[in-house]
Amino acid sequence: MESVDAADVIRELRAEQAEQDEAERFRNRVALLIAILATLLAVASLGGGNVSEEMVNANIRASDTWAFYQAKNIRQTATRLAADELETDLVADAASLSPEARKALEERLEKYRGTIARYDDEPDPAAPGDSLRGEGKKQLAAQARHWETVRERAAEQDANFDYSSVLYQIAIVLASVAILALSRPILYATLGLGVVATLLMLNGFYLFVHLPF
Repeated sequence: MESVDAADVIRELRAEQAEQDEAERFRNRVALLIAILATLLAVASLGGGNVSEEMVNANIRASDTWAFYQAKNIRQTATRLAADELETDLVADAASLSPEARKALEERLEKYRGTIARYDDEPDPAAPGDSLRGEGKKQLAAQARHWETVRERAAEQDANFDYSSVLYQIAIVLASVAILALSRPILYATLGLGVVATLLMLNGFYLFVHLPF
């Protein structure tokens, strides 16, 4: 074999080895990317699971609180009717009532009126300024609206986590294709999806922006 031919063979072998080394480095980088994407997917799935549980719990709390509010409203209405009837009796029977009977009826009427007022506004004695504590209609309505707000926020967070998880899964599939095809364009598409999925995941935790869909 001539020296020129030997040199050509050596160059070809070196070029082939360089291509193989480059392909191996490419595969290793993409494998590392897949591991990172899989980890982020697990975080997004955990976040989605937590907010889904919070959404269900908040919905139950809101429904229960509104039911309690309605029960209070019914009792208040019944008490108000009883007070109105008693007040009517006091006026109608004013002439025939003894002072003692009139006083007893007036005390009962005052008690009814106090109960009616308490149904409207009954703060927690331990935290009189906290509208999210207490059992009056005012407090119960505030509590129910609070849980509705928690539910709506959790629902919005859940949408971000759902989209994020889907994009992570697609990115992992594309990364696997990139390894098989040794395709940099597919790898770039994978990176793009991964970035978008990560932004959605972060938005799921912090709600920096509201999704238009």
